[in-house]
Amino acid sequence: MNVVFMGTPDFAVPTLEMLIAEGHKVSAVVTQPDKPKGRGKKSSMPPVKEVALKHNLPVLQPERIKGDESFFEHIQSLNPDVIVVVAFGQILPESILNIPKYGCINIHGSLLPKYRGAAPIQWSILNEEPKTGVTIMYMDKGMDTGDMLLKKEMMIDPTDTYETLHDKMKIVGVEALKEAWPLIVAGGEGREKQDSEIATYAPPIQKSMGEINWQERTSHIDAKIRGLNPWPGGYTYYKGQVMKVWKALPSEEVHAAEPGTILEVSKKGILVKTLDGSLLIQEIQMPNKKRMPVSEYIKGNTLEVGTLLGI
Repeated sequence: MNVVFMGTPDFAVPTLEMLIAEGHKVSAVVTQPDKPKGRGKKSSMPPVKEVALKHNLPVLQPERIKGDESFFEHIQSLNPDVIVVVAFGQILPESILNIPKYGCINIHGSLLPKYRGAAPIQWSILNEEPKTGVTIMYMDKGMDTGDMLLKKEMMIDPTDTYETLHDKMKIVGVEALKEAWPLIVAGGEGREKQDSEIATYAPPIQKSMGEINWQERTSHIDAKIRGLNPWPGGYTYYKGQVMKVWKALPSEEVHAAEPGTILEVSKKGILVKTLDGSLLIQEIQMPNKKRMPVSEYIKGNTLEVGTLLGI
């Protein structure tokens, strides 16, 4: 089948590799423009572009698709049977959506209609969902509102971070698309409209969301730390200094202390009082230091029991 692929980050790479391995004709790979990265601000290409160039595929990097007539004409001239979109990063105008014979297909990182929007993986963890999944869907002019073709569920492990769940999901997404392919070829056999009455939204993640509120439940704080790892990362304050919290373990120990109080410090970690229990912080990062286990940090630094975190 003649495919135009649109995607940008690492999440999209396995899908592009699958389409190539399955023998489809990938007539163009559309991705975001190269961006400066690192201290030297050297130009860095998106992961999808790296794969495309490795396989000698034509790469298009429009700054903005909407209103770009030359881009529209070029895609139209390729006469694609289907456009596959995975975490591309731009909204497709109707003019593009209407080009392919079998439509524009998207792999979305949630069980729609829950968690429409930019950050479904993070919000599924933040909201302490027991499971999530991917939805193979037809794209329309709305934000993740198109008809659903196939869903594939996956459980969220209690230790999953955004990073680990993301890495699992990108593989599940490939499996789901392979399962859905015969349905796509059949013209959308079994497609189902979304019930907008039960839809929820997963807005973009903001850096400020990482601050830990010790007045919240243990499970909620734990979910925040995991759901925002690796970016922006959960954090609190120790005597006015930012303490990034990379890993923690919910504890059932109950203590009579103000939430945020350091109860114990040991090789196991920093035990902190929460609203309904306690949380054992196992891995931290202090200003101008590398992230490290608490057991390593306390070899050369002191963390005082009784100190109130968050101020």
